[in-house]
Amino acid sequence: MHDLSDLLREYDRARAYTDDLWKDLTPDEVTWRPDESSSAIGWHLGHQAHVAHFMIRNLTAAEPSPDPELDALMDSANPEKFRGALPTVERLTAFRDTVAARVHARLGDIVAGRVGAPAQLTVVGGHLLTALINHEYQHDQWIGEVRAERLGHALPPDPASDRLGRVDGYLVLDPCN
Repeated sequence: MHDLSDLLREYDRARAYTDDLWKDLTPDEVTWRPDESSSAIGWHLGHQAHVAHFMIRNLTAAEPSPDPELDALMDSANPEKFRGALPTVERLTAFRDTVAARVHARLGDIVAGRVGAPAQLTVVGGHLLTALINHEYQHDQWIGEVRAERLGHALPPDPASDRLGRVDGYLVLDPCN
């Protein structure tokens, strides 16, 4: 398994790829739903951050949500047909950035040994970051499909990392590579 600092760089690489997929889109494109049984790109952006916060909060440190009003909306248990009323792109961006900063802060505390049971949390943190990275890429696949096939925008190149491969068409981080 990689060390946590390397995994944090891979997390940043995954988030940068997500940004490459959506930052040049208009707010209407980000909030547009292809149909009632599909979520908008904006929902996926919020969901990626929601899951990252949820996992950090529940596996490493209890902290309040950075935007509690988004919690129910961005939960995948919420059926697609109820995912339509999205916040602004600015609010989604702030939510994503705040969660990413918290991921870095908490994992930075683990790397620096400023936690109880630092060795145990290092193991947890490694698996956690691998899951967050792969979850980011999981939703990037759908964002990319909508971007290219439904909105007609070119896809950016895959991120450059010898730790990434594709499984069933999805980018994945190999925890052993």
